[in-house]
Amino acid sequence: MQGNLSIRSYSTKPVSHSHDYHQLVLPLKGVIAISVGDFQGKVAPGECVVVKASQTHLFTAMPEARFVVADMPTLPDNLATAERCVFAINQSLWAFLQFVAKQLEQAVNRELELAMFNTFDLLLAEQIMQPKVDSRISEALLYIDSHLSTPLHIKHLASIACLSPTQFKLLFKQQTGLTVMNYVTKQRMEKAQALLSHTDYPLQRISELVGYNELSSFSRSFSKYFGLSPSKFKK
Repeated sequence: MQGNLSIRSYSTKPVSHSHDYHQLVLPLKGVIAISVGDFQGKVAPGECVVVKASQTHLFTAMPEARFVVADMPTLPDNLATAERCVFAINQSLWAFLQFVAKQLEQAVNRELELAMFNTFDLLLAEQIMQPKVDSRISEALLYIDSHLSTPLHIKHLASIACLSPTQFKLLFKQQTGLTVMNYVTKQRMEKAQALLSHTDYPLQRISELVGYNELSSFSRSFSKYFGLSPSKFKK
């Protein structure tokens, strides 16, 4: 079979079946309640559930929920060998899903659809198989990733997660393996690296886009993280 991406909704009536190809379900809006393998629970936007070929699975969802569904003849190695079937997707794949949804809802273009599937497959291979995170931490992660240019304080992030600062810091470390500020720094530095590699923005502009008003502060952080100054990296 040839790989395929589609936009689907599911029934509120439980449905159980299996198929001879792998299937990935990535929520765009709403959640899907699914039982597959050892997993039984809900999968929400920002997450992916992998149903391997011949696995019987049972699922339900509200009619207004929407999902990108990928039917795949093979899985990239990171998914094929993973012990868990539900994982958190990165920001790049999440952004790509928005494009996929818009394109599939607007037009039929088989050549572009094939290109989208191939890009989807490449993005999947880059996913670090992070476990499904607590929905409260997931809300904070989405906020961080979309607000890297703004000041990010633990007290405000904790309020987004509906936790006290102490509870938030503890749960965040348990769920991600990083402290809150180490995660923020990681996201900022990786975005800065991409901007330096793929744009002609001046260093001051890149500094501001990743949350540093002072170029000197950005340069120190980048040099400490990568062992190379932004100006030398750009060259």
